[in-house]
Amino acid sequence: MSVVLSRPYEFVGPHRGNLWPSLIQAFRIVDWYLAKKEGVVDYELRGMHHWEQSLERGYGILLAPNHCRYADPLVIGKPARQLGTHVFAMASWHLFNTGRFDSFAIRKMGGFSIHREGSDRQSLETAISTLATAQRPLILFPEGTTNRTNDVLKPLLDGVAFIARTAARRRAKEFRSVQGTGGGKNQSTALKDVDQGKVVMHPMALKYLCVGDAKPWAQVQLSHMENYLGWSVKEQHSVLQRTVSLAEAMLSLKEIEHFGHSVSGPLPNRRDALIDHLLATSESCLDMDNDSEGISDIRDRVRAIRTEVVSRHFNSQGNVAELDQSSLQQLAGNADLAQELLSYPDSYLHGDEATETRIVETIQRMQESLFGKANVDIPLKVVIQCDQAIEVPAEKAPRGQVDPLMRQLEQQLKVMIDALSTEARSVTQAEMV
Repeated sequence: MSVVLSRPYEFVGPHRGNLWPSLIQAFRIVDWYLAKKEGVVDYELRGMHHWEQSLERGYGILLAPNHCRYADPLVIGKPARQLGTHVFAMASWHLFNTGRFDSFAIRKMGGFSIHREGSDRQSLETAISTLATAQRPLILFPEGTTNRTNDVLKPLLDGVAFIARTAARRRAKEFRSVQGTGGGKNQSTALKDVDQGKVVMHPMALKYLCVGDAKPWAQVQLSHMENYLGWSVKEQHSVLQRTVSLAEAMLSLKEIEHFGHSVSGPLPNRRDALIDHLLATSESCLDMDNDSEGISDIRDRVRAIRTEVVSRHFNSQGNVAELDQSSLQQLAGNADLAQELLSYPDSYLHGDEATETRIVETIQRMQESLFGKANVDIPLKVVIQCDQAIEVPAEKAPRGQVDPLMRQLEQQLKVMIDALSTEARSVTQAEMV
């Protein structure tokens, strides 16, 4: 659950020492955790000379990867270890509430919290300061949340550009100040031997590939879910057919839960109708006027609902007396489900586009919906590709148009992701048809 109602938000700052992250890297604890908890047993690094050059030049470095799995922040530790650096990373507040060990480990590895359901000046200042002083590279996921859809890049959040541009202005100002005094690098410990005090952004593409034959794993997982739903095991059907049938069944179950009956028609239309119903229901219960607020994007509506839920619970605003914690959590759950449904893209498992990794993703996504947890017994290899640096301008973004910085980031990410998607075995090659 992404919305935390057990206690009000408190900023969790990063651990800034080097001892803990050095020990974690030295003893390969992340490698063990990734294999045990996420099934990631191998990796391949590409284009790391781009990152290395930025480190050598002392730039403020923002790493901007796609975000398709919970393992993503940890796998960035592999190239960081090779390059001899540590990183900071912005992480959702709810991750610090999953358990004491997880909270402890995230912070020691450089993670700090962001309050997605409200304004968080401390988090933004921590991110900006990290880039402005070039203390460590900073990981920001421009998609915002994980989507378990490796081959599709979700719309990027403008907040990444705001952080980067603000840091670039601050860093350039400090650099000019140091240069103006004639003191050089001895005048400031915050700035290294830099090339004009730059902040740069490195697009990074993460692609997970199956190690070995995924078909036996898929057959076992599909049989488990079919049994759970009371179906007879459909071993006579292909893995692809069974996966698509289960995805349609999952949608039908949610339609019955929220509409009272299943709906006919193409799956994308049914998905979109359920998303709109979930969001409209929550907005109505919270007395939110979506039209008057000018909110049309689904992710914006989801965030607005979550923000209102947290506000009602902790600040006793509006009609809070009519909505107890359970009701508020249910409304937030509706928003979470709407966002989850967005992770079922059109044609993801159709025709020549279907691959074994897409089937694995879909099965694990359905397992999370049914059981609250995905099976990670299938071994995965992650390819981590770093692209050339995008210099962040110190000027504010042009008004009334898409930020050119975000447009360039999106273009470079899409090129890499599209190229990496071709490395997965097709369902024909994997004998899943």
